[in-house]
Amino acid sequence: MSPILESIMLICFGFSWPMNVIKGYKARTAKSMSLPFIVLIISGYIAGIMAKLVSQQINFVLIVYLLNLAIVSLNLAIYFRNKKLDKIQETALMDELESDHVDSNHMTFHHHHFHKRNDSKHSVAY
Repeated sequence: MSPILESIMLICFGFSWPMNVIKGYKARTAKSMSLPFIVLIISGYIAGIMAKLVSQQINFVLIVYLLNLAIVSLNLAIYFRNKKLDKIQETALMDELESDHVDSNHMTFHHHHFHKRNDSKHSVAY
């Protein structure tokens, strides 16, 4: 009975991980993800697997542990992918802001230059 209850617990946890992976993949950002949390969960699954191996209780529960570990590890891969996407987006945003700043300064220069030329034309005309 104990292995069945343990499997039910693992299956319940296991169903949440694919949803989390899909959510993280679609979000394309790591801002709502926690690397320490993911690593802690992976460590817990590894400890559970090791406990099964050490106690030689190799049964269907071990398969559920391994499946959960694989899915959470996929979540870890999504985290690093999203961190990379965040960095790309931040770099693009910084480049855009710098470009806007340069364009703004360039326009201001032209505006002042144009304004001065108009002043000189007006002063010549008077």
